[in-house]
Amino acid sequence: MTIEYLTKNNKSIAYSAKAGGAFTFIFLGGFMSDMMGSKATHLEIWAEKNHYGFLRFDYSGHGQSSGVFERCNISDWVQDAYEIITEKTKGPIILIGSSMGGWISFLIYQKLKYRVVGIITIAAAPDFTEDFFWLNFSDIQKSELLSSGKILLPSDYDEPYPITLTLIEDGRKNLILRTPLNVLCPLRMLQGTEDKSVEIQTAVKLLNHVDCENMHLKLVAKADHSFSSPKCLKILEQTIHDIMLEVETS
Repeated sequence: MTIEYLTKNNKSIAYSAKAGGAFTFIFLGGFMSDMMGSKATHLEIWAEKNHYGFLRFDYSGHGQSSGVFERCNISDWVQDAYEIITEKTKGPIILIGSSMGGWISFLIYQKLKYRVVGIITIAAAPDFTEDFFWLNFSDIQKSELLSSGKILLPSDYDEPYPITLTLIEDGRKNLILRTPLNVLCPLRMLQGTEDKSVEIQTAVKLLNHVDCENMHLKLVAKADHSFSSPKCLKILEQTIHDIMLEVETS
């Protein structure tokens, strides 16, 4: 797994790319996660073994990419994804978006729909800056955010989440649940029933909102937000296999 860098527009995006096959799978990670996570690395090994192209990368301010997390926002991360995909892949692509990456997958689809032949989401978190963060902030937190430009939220990981006013305001420019969302390619959504970060209701809301003729939502019993247990990884592999059959026979 060789890490390379795309240097463009005064930033350096870390990525790992494997060529091969008729499709390239693009893994889009979550908020404050990086491309060294178990799902991304597992899928790269799986893709290489099965002779498919695969691309994983770190958004600006994440992992091994340049940038300061607190100075970045959804638009920046969408642009990172767009640049790395257009620079480092060719031909049909299948997007695999985890958590925030699910939201970004739909935004990338709107930019590259002529190349996207399938979308898989894992605990997709569309519009989370507005519907999860801002909506659940207390009046005190909102006041602090508006006055200081940043608050710190506890997380299930080592470090708290620094949430900036810029992130919230930029998120409002990228919301996808407030306007029609038409998807012409097959769409498969995976959601764990024990996910404490993204509720099942979010997955159902997304299912009801998207206009897509070939769309399934699979609820996985006892799966958490990481969706990285051996059972979950097998389900993810099977979902990829199924969507490939859909694409190949369409």
